[in-house]
Amino acid sequence: MSKTIQEVTDAKGTGFLIKNSIFLPFHFELLSVWIGKDMSLLSKPELITDFSYKKGEIFIREGETYTNLIFVNHGELKREYGHYKGHIILYCTEKGDDVFDKDRRHYVKLSFHDDTNNVYMELIDDPFEL
Repeated sequence: MSKTIQEVTDAKGTGFLIKNSIFLPFHFELLSVWIGKDMSLLSKPELITDFSYKKGEIFIREGETYTNLIFVNHGELKREYGHYKGHIILYCTEKGDDVFDKDRRHYVKLSFHDDTNNVYMELIDDPFEL
C-alpha cells in the first residue's frame, strides 16, 4: 500500500533518481511542476503543466507503491540541479483527493543534496518564498 505525502515527508523519507527519472514513495495527482536553479537571482523557475502522453514534458508512471516522473527534456537531473544548484516543486494532491479544495493541495520541494541518487522531499508553504 502506498504511503501518503504527509507520512513520507514527516518521516524524512527519500525517493531516488536515475538520470532524468525520479521515483517517489507515494501516489499523487499532479497539478503543475516548477523546476529551477537556486543560485541565480535572474533565472525564474520553469513552470511545467504538460503531462500529455504524446508530446508532454513529463511522463508519469505509477507502480503499486510509488510514482515515477520522467523529465523528457532533461538529460541528468543530478548534474543540472544537484549539490543545492536547484530544485523541483510539485504542486499536487494526494491520489483521489479533491483537487478543487485548496486545503488539500501541497507544494512538495524535491532536491538533490549530495553524490547519492537520493531525492530529498519536504512540504513547503509557498514556492516563491524559498
